[in-house]
Amino acid sequence: MGAPVSASTGPDLTFVAVACACAAIVMVGVGILLFVRRREAAPGKRAEKATARTKKKPKAARRPRSASAKGDGKAPSGGARPLAPTRIPKELLAALRRIEIFTARLATEQLVGSYTSSFKGQGLAFREVRPYQPGDDVRTIDWNVSARMNEPFVKVFVEEREMTVLLCVDLSESLLFGTRRSSKARLASEIAALLAFSAIRNGDRVGLIVGTHHVEKIVPPKKGEKHVMRVVREILGFEPEWRAELHPEGAATRLGAATDLKAILEALVRVSKRRSIAFVISDFLAQGYERTLALAAAKHDVIPIVLTDPRDREMPDMGLVTFEDLESGETVLCDTADTRVRAHHKHAATALLTAQRQLSSRLGLDVVEISTGGSYVEPIRDLFARRAKRAHRR
Repeated sequence: MGAPVSASTGPDLTFVAVACACAAIVMVGVGILLFVRRREAAPGKRAEKATARTKKKPKAARRPRSASAKGDGKAPSGGARPLAPTRIPKELLAALRRIEIFTARLATEQLVGSYTSSFKGQGLAFREVRPYQPGDDVRTIDWNVSARMNEPFVKVFVEEREMTVLLCVDLSESLLFGTRRSSKARLASEIAALLAFSAIRNGDRVGLIVGTHHVEKIVPPKKGEKHVMRVVREILGFEPEWRAELHPEGAATRLGAATDLKAILEALVRVSKRRSIAFVISDFLAQGYERTLALAAAKHDVIPIVLTDPRDREMPDMGLVTFEDLESGETVLCDTADTRVRAHHKHAATALLTAQRQLSSRLGLDVVEISTGGSYVEPIRDLFARRAKRAHRR
């Protein structure tokens, strides 16, 4: 019998294994050598790249665009400077600050309670259910909840208090007149601020409609003191422009040549979809607004605030005086020493005020008359008191 095959092939396999191990060791050594050489050459290449980057031409600085180029997409003309941002004059800021401090304090200390009781909300809103207590109205029992809980429960409702207050302010040229503490325009801004702060103290929204011979600006109703200050700033900083096309030569001068209360009231009806409290602040020296006022009063709770001045009815004896209509620009020479002239002026002014009172009474409106020579807090407080008393009777 021959010898086993495994015994004769053993030395050959050992030689092959040794050869493979040596080859692997050589390959590992070559790889390590190549890796070391690459590491030594890397810093030089990085330095060359950095040097090449520094030799590149720097980018040109971007030319700043002016405010006009930013707005219309066109390049500004040569030498044009960027437009400076609009700034509020220091005088206006000081006046705003005084009005804010004064009217906010008045609204908090004197009018907050009377305001709440004067204006009711739009209805009742469901809040919760609670167990029945002796004396509760049986009509408020929630039978579904009572059946599930095996004891009577009643529904609790709260008044839907949030309302919208719209300030419709006439800022035509006639409101620049004033011979006492301030002009009618300044008085209008203070009254608007007082009413606005009273409204936001009760969680109501405040909006603004400014008009002259047309509607100048509409500020949507919002909440917050910042919004109220914006409303006051729009009124206080408004500057009406006299327009020659409204006063052609030879045309007959009419009352309120540059006052269009009809347009202001139409805007009130148009912009406010739900019933709101609308304070119409004006001297009401205008014509042709009566029908629109009736339409606005049918939809909203309209409260006219009539701004007056003692000189509207009483003309002093100053001899020959030239008077100018602030809205039409027409001038007239009057002999104020003549008692008949002063009597005619007083009669005409009284007739206008009487007609306005009769119109408001016919429409069932609460009218407030405030003079530039007196306090505007007392008339507004009296208004709130009258309305609260009338609501309590109902």
